[in-house]
Amino acid sequence: MDITADAPASVAPRPRLLTLPLVLVFLTNFGAMTGFYLLLSVVPLFATSIGVGGVGAGMSTGALMLSTVAAELVTPALVARYGRRPVLTTGLVLLGAPALALPGASGLTAILVVCVVRGVGFAIMVVTVGALVAELVPASRRGEGLGLSGVVATVPAVVALPLGVWLANRVGYTPVFVAGAVTTLAGVVAVLCLPRGEARQEPGRSLGVLAGLRTPALARPSVVFSATAMAAGIVTTFVPAAVGGATGDVAVLALLVQAVAATASRWWAGRYGDRHGAARLLAPAVLVAAVGMLALVLVRNPAAVMVGMVLFGAGFGAAQSASLAAMFDRVRPTGYGAVSAVWNIAYDSGYGLGSIGFGLLAVHTGYPGAFALTALATISVLPLTRGGARAGKRSFESAPSEV
Repeated sequence: MDITADAPASVAPRPRLLTLPLVLVFLTNFGAMTGFYLLLSVVPLFATSIGVGGVGAGMSTGALMLSTVAAELVTPALVARYGRRPVLTTGLVLLGAPALALPGASGLTAILVVCVVRGVGFAIMVVTVGALVAELVPASRRGEGLGLSGVVATVPAVVALPLGVWLANRVGYTPVFVAGAVTTLAGVVAVLCLPRGEARQEPGRSLGVLAGLRTPALARPSVVFSATAMAAGIVTTFVPAAVGGATGDVAVLALLVQAVAATASRWWAGRYGDRHGAARLLAPAVLVAAVGMLALVLVRNPAAVMVGMVLFGAGFGAAQSASLAAMFDRVRPTGYGAVSAVWNIAYDSGYGLGSIGFGLLAVHTGYPGAFALTALATISVLPLTRGGARAGKRSFESAPSEV
């Protein structure tokens, strides 16, 4: 008797997630993000230490992020013309090398110039890496792959963001600036090892960045995410100063707690999105992030700060994965570069504008009032999440294209 006829059909194995090209991209991203986060909170502190005040500190982060946004608009075109390896290598150099000039900066102008150049390099890196990851992970595991990529990008935040502040307080600013430059430039080695075939953009017409910004299916989740990114920029720029009078290393611990929560949430949200749909997570993510920001009204209470950072980190991490996966699901592969650019524009514009606006606002309201208004601004985007879970890729197959 042939028992094979009654045997259950074999289940096809899940496609492999980690490949050598993807690992090399992750190594590049890890090195660059480590250097980025080492300096992210330290540069505003350095600006304050040389006498430019809270407004100058906010402008340093704002200049970094706004130049990033401008460069993100043109990065896909640069990649299409010159190829991913040379463009990505250039981005890493622009992000890392200017940090070596910060120890000699004696005024706000010099700091802002360095931040602008680094912002251009950061834009090139994040857009190019984001498109590469989307192409290299299997479609059926895209949410998980993007979540893993998010972990690679945010693990440096877990360690390097608070470590940068800790080191600056103990060994000075110059060693932190040098370490940020070295770890970023180390990513060039991984880029040079990328197989050339993995670094070429898919030929043919692709969805352009401006067209992506005009497409509601991409614009709505990007605006929702941008609101949480605005709050994230405020957290990393101003929480160290806001809790400065508290006992112990509250600022360092707060940044660490927020980064850990965001990392864990981003990984979980990616896996959940593959099974149940990423867009349905956007509304809960915004609500949790807003509640976390509201807790910072009690900024002089260390326990309230820690609870707020756990909640905000969880909401922010989920918003990152959910918005990015939902946007990639709505375009063809030729649109991956545009999606990466649009998402990163939302991230960085929110991050930069939040830092500048909060610095100006806190002068008049104080930190507690400014944190409360930030929570209200975050929750105001909830109406844009309606109907997001019902949107699908088929509706956007004919999205406008431009080279």
